[in-house]
Amino acid sequence: MQQSTDINEPKKWWALRVTYNREMKVKEALDALGVTTFIPMQYKAMVRGGRMVKKLMPSIHNLIFVLWEESAMRQFKATTPLPVRYIMDPEKRRPVTVPQYQMENFIAVAGTYDEQLIYLNPEPGDFARGDRVRILGGPFEGAEGVLVRIKGDRRVVVAIEGVVAVATTFIHPSLLQKINN
Repeated sequence: MQQSTDINEPKKWWALRVTYNREMKVKEALDALGVTTFIPMQYKAMVRGGRMVKKLMPSIHNLIFVLWEESAMRQFKATTPLPVRYIMDPEKRRPVTVPQYQMENFIAVAGTYDEQLIYLNPEPGDFARGDRVRILGGPFEGAEGVLVRIKGDRRVVVAIEGVVAVATTFIHPSLLQKINN
């Protein structure tokens, strides 16, 4: 396969979906072509032969980032038998590309293989500091408050105006619902 027709064409980081957990097969194919790729990986504990072992596995299945020229990316997608799709930007109706500085920051964190990293789905319902939220589960279920950051963790502060406020322990974003005022 020819990599690019224009040597001046800039490389971009493409965010791709690879179905059926074949991200490692796609990585192997692209590595063979000399293409730079990144898959977030973590060590995960699993039982093998009755023993607990740690295995390096993709943190987010079906996701791969590829640094390549647009023409070469299009040609690869058109000719590979592997199930590769662009992740699309719904507003712009174009494939998602990630700026170099964002990929460098992401790789600096995700490239550590740290077991304590938590990957969150970036959905339109993501939360920002100051958002009014309702807690959907756990011991604080039903409580409403304001999302704040205390000691590095996102917590919900429930306040009695002018009297007292209390901050919850860390609450995972999946247990929060944004409330419109």
